[in-house]
Amino acid sequence: MTIDLVIVLAAGEGTRMKSSTPKVLHNIAGRSIIDHVLGAVEPLGAKELRVVVGSAHEVVEAHVKEVAPKAKTIFQSERNGTGHAVQLALEGAPDKGSVLILAGDTPLLRSETIKEFAAAHVAYESDASVLTAILPDPFGYGRIVRGDTGELLRIVEERDANAEEKSIDEINTGVYLFDIASLKKTISGLKSSNAQGELYLTDVIALVKDGGSSVAGILSNDYTETLGINDRSQLAECAAIMRDRINDDFMRAGVSIIDPTTTWIDFGVQIEPDVTIFPGCAISGATHIASGAFIGPRTTLHNVKVGEKASVLESWAADSKIGSSSVVGPFSYLRPGTILSSHTKVGAYVETKNVTIGEGSKVPHLSYVGDATIGTGTNIGAATIFVNYDGVEKHHTTVGNDVRIGSDTMLVAPVTVGDGAYTAAGSVITEDVPAGSIAVARAKQRNVLGWVLRKRKGSSSATSAEKAGAQDVKSAKEE
Repeated sequence: MTIDLVIVLAAGEGTRMKSSTPKVLHNIAGRSIIDHVLGAVEPLGAKELRVVVGSAHEVVEAHVKEVAPKAKTIFQSERNGTGHAVQLALEGAPDKGSVLILAGDTPLLRSETIKEFAAAHVAYESDASVLTAILPDPFGYGRIVRGDTGELLRIVEERDANAEEKSIDEINTGVYLFDIASLKKTISGLKSSNAQGELYLTDVIALVKDGGSSVAGILSNDYTETLGINDRSQLAECAAIMRDRINDDFMRAGVSIIDPTTTWIDFGVQIEPDVTIFPGCAISGATHIASGAFIGPRTTLHNVKVGEKASVLESWAADSKIGSSSVVGPFSYLRPGTILSSHTKVGAYVETKNVTIGEGSKVPHLSYVGDATIGTGTNIGAATIFVNYDGVEKHHTTVGNDVRIGSDTMLVAPVTVGDGAYTAAGSVITEDVPAGSIAVARAKQRNVLGWVLRKRKGSSSATSAEKAGAQDVKSAKEE
């Protein structure tokens, strides 16, 4: 069927979230709650989309404009219930056609379920239909009250339900389909004679039925799709369900996820077949992982492009590129602007930032490489620091091809190390090193004999030194 108008109700205060962020803007799998809802209705091809906003409406309106530019927002300045919100949203709406109404805090709802609901609505030739679900714990939801033959009589909210009605486990999901003319005719008759003193949209069902029109309660096949979010606990519950959905889709597409319960992958991530993801990983943003790569365990990737057969072990990377057959980790920290060519290595306790490392080059361990270009086939010795910041500005270091940087070298930028050059271990390099040279920038070693015996007399070091034959040279000369 063609849906002429979609109304998304997103004006709630969200007080139980206890957050300065509006409820519908909290994130699940890299998207806001309302973004998930708007994404579910987008494939329906409705002629018009209206979103009712209330609490922190400026922020919500800006977000809606960003994720659904064609949507129109309606501000409900006085929150007087869902019925009042729909009254506002219907102003200026066409008098004929169909209108889909749903809540802005149900991120698990699928487009396919809405389409099945709409098809059933048409099949029942109903003027008003509500999507229902059987919940293991229906507390807090409006109950579906049916007659002896199963026909829908009314919806009663939790606060207004008696003991018998509270025992009903079929609930209102907050998803409705109405004939617009029938809805406009009845919604003006809503009254606020209920526990909250508000205009309930749920009461429209009984009004439509009392007016002689047909109504239907259509049962959902998966109650988890209809779960709403009111607090952080429910947010986490929905996030876990979404995590499982995403992981299941990837596994069915050929990705090996060793422990799906500890692997969190956001929407927008692309993973090719034959990738293996070990436990404890978080993968988000525009990350793309090519076939044959190994990720984790305990690895975080955000906006990272990982090449074929690369390995990223127990590391954190953002806004970076990792070339094919490269090895990262364990305990590496790739900051934005890191570009690793193929067959490179960034090893244990290495931090990189705004650096390009050429094919076959290695930074094996305990180093910081920032604002630099490293050529091909180069090895950076342990504990090397690229000294890129002078307290005011950042400076660039260039290291050529087939260079050997000795352990514990300080490269004070701006500086260039030519192709095939070496630096001696422990050097502080402040001038350019010509190709094929070795730079030695350290003081000559001086041994002060007998120092421990004089200055650390009685210590365990002095005892061991004496056993090894050390003498207090100065005292011996004086004698």
